[in-house]
Amino acid sequence: MKKIFASIIAIALFAACSKDFLELSPVDEQTESSFYQTPAQALQALVSIYSQLNIGDYDNIHLVSELASDDCFGGGGTSDLVWKQWDRFQEASNMNLGLWQRGYTGIYRANVLLSKIGGVNWGADTTLKTTYTAEARFLRAYFYFDLVRVFGNIPLVTKPLTVSEYNMPQAAPADIYKLIAEDLQYAANNLPATAYQGISPNNYGRVTKWAAQSLLGRVYLYYTGYYNQPDLAGVVTKTQMISYLDNVINASGYGLVDSFPRLWQASGKSFVGEDNKETVWSIKFTYKGLGNWDQHNGNRMQVDIGIRSQVLNPYYKGWGAGTVTPKLWNAYDATDTRRGASIISIEDENLTAYSVGDQAQYTGYFWKKYMPLNDGNADSKGGNFQIDNYFDDIIIRYSDVLLMAAELNLDVDLSKAQNYYNQVRDRAFLNTTSRKTLTGDANGKKLIMEERRLEFALEGQRYWDLLRQGLSVAKAAIDNSGSDSQFDVNFRTETQGLFKIPEQEINLSSGVYKQNTGWSN
Repeated sequence: MKKIFASIIAIALFAACSKDFLELSPVDEQTESSFYQTPAQALQALVSIYSQLNIGDYDNIHLVSELASDDCFGGGGTSDLVWKQWDRFQEASNMNLGLWQRGYTGIYRANVLLSKIGGVNWGADTTLKTTYTAEARFLRAYFYFDLVRVFGNIPLVTKPLTVSEYNMPQAAPADIYKLIAEDLQYAANNLPATAYQGISPNNYGRVTKWAAQSLLGRVYLYYTGYYNQPDLAGVVTKTQMISYLDNVINASGYGLVDSFPRLWQASGKSFVGEDNKETVWSIKFTYKGLGNWDQHNGNRMQVDIGIRSQVLNPYYKGWGAGTVTPKLWNAYDATDTRRGASIISIEDENLTAYSVGDQAQYTGYFWKKYMPLNDGNADSKGGNFQIDNYFDDIIIRYSDVLLMAAELNLDVDLSKAQNYYNQVRDRAFLNTTSRKTLTGDANGKKLIMEERRLEFALEGQRYWDLLRQGLSVAKAAIDNSGSDSQFDVNFRTETQGLFKIPEQEINLSSGVYKQNTGWSN
C-alpha cells in the first residue's frame, strides 16, 4: 500500500484497452505540475483509471472468486499450487497481493483525477467535467467493491495522501460501502440517459448511467445480505433500489439476446458479437499488445482456464485452471441451452484427442464462456497466447438486472418478480413450459438463487451469491469430500469468507493493518 501512494505521479498512459475511445497516444514523463490542464489531459487521466481494469494474471478476481466457489476446483498443472490454495482456502506467502495492488492503484488514480479536475480549463462547457467526474467515481466504487468483498477490512482513501497519512487504519466495512453507494449514486444521477441504441461504438466499454444503476443493485444485494442490513449503508433504500433497476429495464434500451449460446464466442452458435444489447458493461481487451509483456491489453484469464497444453478444435490451449465441478454440470436440466454454452464436456463434445497429461483435478469439464478459440488465436494474430487473448470480460448483463429486480420484488410485487424471472428462464429453455412459480418467501428466493447459478455460471458471481445467503449456506455448497482426496475442499467459516491480506501490506503499514480472522500473518 505504501509504495502505491508513495509513487510520484508520472503517468505513462498507453492504450490499455485500445478499442476505440481508449486508443490514445502515449504520454511520457508528464508530471503533476504540467498535467491536468486541458480536457484532453483529463481524458488521458481517466483512461489511466480504466487501464487498471485490465490488470490481473493468475490472480484475476473473476477467476479467483470462481475457484473459491463450489463450481470450480483449482486445477492447473500437478505442480501448480496457487489455484489449488484458493480452492481449498489454504495460505500462501503474499497471497492476493495482485488483487490488493490492482484495486488501490485504480483508486489512487481516481483520487488524483478527482482532486485535480477542478483545475482543468473546461471553458464554457462543463459537461465533460461532470461526465469525467462521474466515470472516475464509478470506477473508484468498482475497485472498492472488489476490495471490500475480498478483504472486508481495508483502508478508506478518498484523496492523494501525504507522507504522514500513508499508514491509515482499516475502516469499518460500512464506511467503505457508504462511499461506494455515494459514488455510484453520483454516477447514476450525472451520466447521460443515453439508451443503448444511441451509444456510439467508439464509447463501448465506458461506464454509463445504466451500468451505475446496475452495479448499485449488485452492491445493495451483497451488502444487505452479507451484513444482514435493511438498506445500503444508510444511502440507498430498497424502494430506491427497485426504482433504479426499473429504470434500467424500462429506459436503457438493453434487453435479452434471443438465444443464450449466441452470447459466447466459444459456443459456436452464431455469436451475436461483443457490445450487444445484453452487455450493460464489460471490460475491454485486445490482442494489439502483440506479445509485449509491458502492455496489459489482453485477457490473461483466458489462458489460465484454457484446456491445458493442447489444441482441441475449436478450442485453443491454456493452463487448465478452474476445472469445472460435475455438480455444476449436473445442476442443469438436459434441455437447458445454458449448459452446453457454459461448460465444455470432453465426453459430450467427443473430444477424443484429449490427453490428461499433467492436468490436476481433472473432472472432464472446462469453462466454455471464456475459452480461447483456435480460429483467430492470439499467436496467429502476431501476439502471444499467454498475454494476448482478447475476449471482453462481461461484468454486467441485462439478465442480471432482471434477476436482481425479481429478487427485490419478491415481497413487494410478486407478479413483477415472476415476469422478470420468466424472461430469463424462457430464454434458457426456448419455451414457456419450463417456468417455475415464485413465492414471496424463502422458497422464492431459493429459486432465484438457483437460477442465478445457472445463468451466471463461471462469470465470477457464484461465490459472492453464496456468501450473501449466509456462511452456513456457503459451507454446505462449497465443502467437498469423497474417495479422491485431491478434490477435498473445506470452507473455513472462521474466515467469514474473507481472503488473506498480503503480508507485504501489513508490514509496510508498520503493523497498523490487522490480518483477517482465520489467516496468519
